[in-house]
Amino acid sequence: MKTIVFIGAGSMAEAVIAGIVEQGAVVPHNVFVMNRSDDERLLSLHNKYGVSIVCKEKEALKNADLVVLATKPKDIHQAMADALPYLDDKTAVLSVIAGVSIQTIENGLGARPIARSMPNTSATIGKSASGIAWNHAISEELKKHILGLLESIGMVKEVEEDDLHAVTALSGSGPAYVYYLAEALEEAAIGKGLSKDIARALIIQTLEGAAAMLKETGTEPAELRKNVTSPGGTTEAGLNALENGKFKETIAQCIGKAEARSRELGAQS
Repeated sequence: MKTIVFIGAGSMAEAVIAGIVEQGAVVPHNVFVMNRSDDERLLSLHNKYGVSIVCKEKEALKNADLVVLATKPKDIHQAMADALPYLDDKTAVLSVIAGVSIQTIENGLGARPIARSMPNTSATIGKSASGIAWNHAISEELKKHILGLLESIGMVKEVEEDDLHAVTALSGSGPAYVYYLAEALEEAAIGKGLSKDIARALIIQTLEGAAAMLKETGTEPAELRKNVTSPGGTTEAGLNALENGKFKETIAQCIGKAEARSRELGAQS
């Protein structure tokens, strides 16, 4: 991919831009960013990452190898209407917008190669967990190019389009759940007398270590949990509190609500 144009300049767009630039997947000046009105935001992205900005003129779209749709779901129709007159019929499109279907994009931009993906903001440091689905017009060669782009910012898994709602709920929104857990652990630790600095350091290392154990050992999460839990010990006491608080049911509700909202956004678009 030589020239990539981002339509939308929000947090997801920035995360992907930061990742592909930092990983050297694309030369910064070949990445163009545009939005409808916030020129200050565009200038900020230019100054941080060296990307090119598109203000009122949209000529960059004519030379795009890939257009990345990264607007808010409510803005997608206007964004597509603004972009369509400038797009070549063969220009590929990658959407990273939650909930918005490939069919909606085909309706707005016509028959062309379209991929729909859900990265997360860990793309900023090359650690995204992304899902991706394709329309029928995507060639195998183009798949390789787009997968390569997303793999430069982390892991990517091909899924059926309908499963992207669950992917959005799990890994798209997932970093926020982990940060919320870290926030709760930190508050509890400070409440028990630890300093913020010590609590934060211990939490980060604990999360990193647990994630590495899952990844490197291939052991089931339940088995790893049992290995930490001695009968009558401190871990068992803590887990009992989680069970009494219906921890698993709460997590299931969290994923369910997020997936339902993704479907709602798709239905509204």
